[in-house]
Amino acid sequence: MPTPTFADAGLGAPDPRFHAAAAALEHLARSWGDQSYGAVLVAGGVIVGVGPSRVVVDQDASAHAERVALRDAQRRLGQPSLAGAVLVSTSRPCAACEAAAAAAGVGRMYHGAALTDAGSPRSR
Repeated sequence: MPTPTFADAGLGAPDPRFHAAAAALEHLARSWGDQSYGAVLVAGGVIVGVGPSRVVVDQDASAHAERVALRDAQRRLGQPSLAGAVLVSTSRPCAACEAAAAAAGVGRMYHGAALTDAGSPRSR
């Protein structure tokens, strides 16, 4: 998987290749017969967590693509805090995924091919 960087150090919309990476994970999830969602977590301009939806294959209602990406990043980085990271997903995160992103310290969320800015995640 390529490691694109933010063109402007994260001060604007992320590089469209981050959405492309999330879309590839969506395609992977669909190939398994899972839900059509994918997400990546970006820190320091590189992808640090990947998340294809795993709800069906893992029989885990909490395995939405966004939370899978968060957990993957936390495991890879060896820490629960993802302060300042950016979540890029193929669709708008649900309330539970947004709350999980907020709890982990994610700084911003973008979704869809247009990289719509969903703002800073909030706990509800």
